[in-house]
Amino acid sequence: MNGPDSLLHSFGYQGEAVRERVLLVDDEPEILVALSDLLEEEFEIVRSTSAREALALIAERSDFAVIVSDQRMRDMTGDVFLAEARMMSDAAAILLTGYADLETVASALNRGSITFYAAKPWEPDALRAMVREAAAACRTRRMLATEREILRSLFDNLPVGLAFKDEDGRFTRLNALAARALGRSQKECLGRREEDFTPSGAPVLGDKTSSGDSDASELVARRDASGRPRWHRVTRVALGGGRAGAPAGDDGVSEISVLIDQDVTDLMEMERRLRQADKMQAIGTLAGGIAHDFNNLLTAILGSLELVSDLSPDLDARAARLFGNAMDAARRGATLTQKLLDFSRPRDLARQSVDVPKLLERMQGLLTQSVGGGGRRMTPVHVAPAPAGLPAASTDPALLEVALVNLCLNARDAQPNGGEILISTREAVVRAPEAGIGHASSNSAGSAVTGQEPPETQSGQPLAPGRYVIVTVSDRGVGMSPETQTRIFEPFFTTKAVGGGIGLGLSMIYGFMQRNQGGVRVNSAPGQGAAIELWLPAAEISSAGANGDTAKDVSVGPTRGGGRSVLVVDDDESVASVTSSFLSKSGFDVIECHSGAEAIDLATQRPEIGLVVMDLLMPQMNGDECARRISEIRRDLKILFVTGFADRATLPTGATVIAKPFTRDALLSGIDTVLAG
Repeated sequence: MNGPDSLLHSFGYQGEAVRERVLLVDDEPEILVALSDLLEEEFEIVRSTSAREALALIAERSDFAVIVSDQRMRDMTGDVFLAEARMMSDAAAILLTGYADLETVASALNRGSITFYAAKPWEPDALRAMVREAAAACRTRRMLATEREILRSLFDNLPVGLAFKDEDGRFTRLNALAARALGRSQKECLGRREEDFTPSGAPVLGDKTSSGDSDASELVARRDASGRPRWHRVTRVALGGGRAGAPAGDDGVSEISVLIDQDVTDLMEMERRLRQADKMQAIGTLAGGIAHDFNNLLTAILGSLELVSDLSPDLDARAARLFGNAMDAARRGATLTQKLLDFSRPRDLARQSVDVPKLLERMQGLLTQSVGGGGRRMTPVHVAPAPAGLPAASTDPALLEVALVNLCLNARDAQPNGGEILISTREAVVRAPEAGIGHASSNSAGSAVTGQEPPETQSGQPLAPGRYVIVTVSDRGVGMSPETQTRIFEPFFTTKAVGGGIGLGLSMIYGFMQRNQGGVRVNSAPGQGAAIELWLPAAEISSAGANGDTAKDVSVGPTRGGGRSVLVVDDDESVASVTSSFLSKSGFDVIECHSGAEAIDLATQRPEIGLVVMDLLMPQMNGDECARRISEIRRDLKILFVTGFADRATLPTGATVIAKPFTRDALLSGIDTVLAG
């Protein structure tokens, strides 16, 4: 019994009993009939009157469990036949012979050609029991062979390195992964100790993660064939409960030990990314809450300053300067809180087909002014010519501009002794199946992107296969150490002096590139400058004349107010007061309230209300819920949302939102948009 049947038996399959096949060989047909009558109730019988014919049968099929042969046959003696059969089949062999052939039988037994022999004439019950035992032995042998093959296959194909050592710590067996982790072939490792493959000749050391004489696990750093570091978790277990490397026990049995070597580099990278994502989410939630409260304060401050300016237009020079300083400080605070909001809950991407070289051309002046303005030393910004045939990128041009300005500012600060900034573009193709930065080919000067950067400097998951437009911002500055590179995407991490930055620029770029289905790659070394690459997916269809323009002039026709009142709803009374004052000075009749429930009552009772200006985030009842209930009562009522922390997913389709803090012009522009809709 070989093949599937033995495999089922080896796993304890308890199905219908399988009848073993027995081959009977004798040149006397009467003997074959007698043997068949004796065995056919328990076994499936195949008969042959010729030894050579029987050998042909054995060559055709390997499922014979027992071969019963006569010794004296015309074409071949039984011992010779069974010896040849043994080379083709593992079936048990029984030789039938007379007493004159005992010397031949003894020789056959010694050679292992036969399992049993029976003298003629045979005793029926004894011969039947002999065949039954021989079949059982063959079945067991084949089951063991199957299980041995299964274990060998598992051993060789385990996704971890596995090795066995003797009592002296020498390898007695190991699979290919274990040998590869040691940087040798399996043959080179056999008979040698683990210490033989370390540079110092000492045992491999690492961070022990569990203690105990019989079970110890440690984290070991090794380098692969390309020289890149790989982390391995190595576990050593002594079989039998003894200590690995100890001498033989009292029973004389030598102790053996098992070494399990698992490459955990990818797992550690996934854990690092998960910690990074959790950290960014936690900080983002905190930042969003703080930014919301600050936006309310800044709305009241900026609005009040703007209203004071209207009340006192003629100020002396000193008062005007102080007033301007206050306005500038408030606006910088608004910019800071907007960065916090973009980091904590990024706005929806307005992806479109963008001609990156044209966008860089338009930004040249802005970049030069941003990098060299404000009384600082000028740092020239050069934009390299784009290669021919560069495709358009699929991205949000406004956010791409912000990312490039941030990168240029970082590059300027990294060159305290002077230098220059170079912005270049190229195309690359990421191929399957191992898609990601480092599995790409570039058409820029025919160079290949080898991906030699540490994996922790890449943001996001591996890139999907496809074409990418790469924008690189390079400098000749102080560069970054590997430790700094592993942290540059952490929120609030900065190497600048106090007051030089808050450490959100690269974190925002990290989030932007993830949402844009792209990636960030950093190439840097201390004293050798830095090059940061933004990998942008290429647009599937490059629209003719796509230039990244995002703004369009919209003329609003309807007259503001239309003679109807405006309901201002905000739980912050100071913000509601500023909003009401802006609207009153613009000719609106204003009704003010500070809760969603009160707003619903007023909308029901006051039919003259034609517009609602509503805060989105309020206690007890949020603005989106309040707006839904008002719409059920007054379908004609239009609503403008104002918020310092907008989550567009909670708003109805087509809702108009303006961000806090807002100026009077921004508020009136939002009203024009709502009334024109």
